[in-house]
Amino acid sequence: MKYSLTIVLLICTHFVFAQTAKWETLFNGQDLKGWKQLNGKALYEVKNGEIVGTTVPDQPNSFLTTEKNYGDFILELELMADTSMNSGVQFRSLSSDSYMNGKVHGYQMEVDPSKRQWSGGIYDEGRRGWLYTLEYNPQGKKAFRNGQWNKYRIECIGNTVRTWVNGIPTAHLIDDQTSSGFIALQVHSIPKDATPGKQIRWKNIRIRTKNIKPSATDKIFVANTIPNNLGAQEKANGYTLLFDGKTTNGWRGAYKKTFPEKGWEVRDGVLSVVKAGGAESVNGGDIVTEKEYGSFELKFDFKLTTGANSGVKYFVTESEGNKGSAIGMEYQILDDAVHPDAKMGRDGNRTLGSLYDLITSKKIPAATKKIGEWNQGIIRVHPDNNIEYWLNGHKITEFRRGSPEFLELVARSKYKDWPNFGMAPKGRILLQDHGDAVSFRSIKIKTL
Repeated sequence: MKYSLTIVLLICTHFVFAQTAKWETLFNGQDLKGWKQLNGKALYEVKNGEIVGTTVPDQPNSFLTTEKNYGDFILELELMADTSMNSGVQFRSLSSDSYMNGKVHGYQMEVDPSKRQWSGGIYDEGRRGWLYTLEYNPQGKKAFRNGQWNKYRIECIGNTVRTWVNGIPTAHLIDDQTSSGFIALQVHSIPKDATPGKQIRWKNIRIRTKNIKPSATDKIFVANTIPNNLGAQEKANGYTLLFDGKTTNGWRGAYKKTFPEKGWEVRDGVLSVVKAGGAESVNGGDIVTEKEYGSFELKFDFKLTTGANSGVKYFVTESEGNKGSAIGMEYQILDDAVHPDAKMGRDGNRTLGSLYDLITSKKIPAATKKIGEWNQGIIRVHPDNNIEYWLNGHKITEFRRGSPEFLELVARSKYKDWPNFGMAPKGRILLQDHGDAVSFRSIKIKTL
């Protein structure tokens, strides 16, 4: 009996230890053992069981990094920041002499107490910039509490990264740029003439690396940079691929029964218009989806060549018998700096991201990428006819079709002679052939 009781106690003790041993403490509350500082010379010190980071003028971003690298993990910590400073938690990050003389680069979970409220978003420090802005997730903006302790959680499992602030989901990214790297606590740079001494504090930093499983899916927007890929949560949210990366299934030529025999090509997971002199729909011609759509959200990646012109149209009915490009509402795709169309129309309403010839898009520097880089566009058509255009994480155009303002704009546009322009209850999605080399991939849609 004594031996049986001993065995039971040993089993119970082992079970409890196994449960508590899942978390590894990264900060012992006493010193910075296991950490090292890179790049800037902000002050990091331990006070009252907390790591305290203090700004120093005229220094680059400073990072207190773990000495170990981590691949798949779940990280939790608490932080409190001065309400006037910006910071972040780096993860899967790197520093090497071969990259910008050792500049820390990699994923960052944002700490943003400003009115922008992007805390919990994902930024690619030293590389690509914003990957997940909190404009994608307005509810997530409410999670961060200024002047209080906030609990941060990061899940990195395979190519999926998810973040939470105070238990509220803030970002969901699918990306395969970096699979492993260190974790770091950032103190952001401040100018030479700025007031020093602003502080951010961290405590209760812990990590799990074994037997980890992803949290249950939720409903927030997923930013996916992997070409022609649908993540589990994207599928759960109702997205399907309009382009499978290999074939032209689901598409045909506008005003045609089959896909064009020339003018378009599929190569290496990319659907491209073949350059043919810049004329509108005289080579392969526009292509349209075989299905029609009413209210929907369309996500698409596109890449321009120098001087190129194209567009994504919707509510295309092919009923007008137009000899050029098929008629429809358009998300303009254009090299604004080179193509002459950028200076035509009215007030720039033919520039990139505009509702073509009707409404000029907002020009947001952070949304602008170089020619030859991939962009992500989004068209949202809500059931109430409110329509949004997005470019690289920023909403750049918004209007309501059928409103008096919309109808007045149509009456002054090149579409004034088309009865009920843009007012069809449903129509096809169109990719435009304007004779310039333009590429598309990751074309996804869900109904709203």
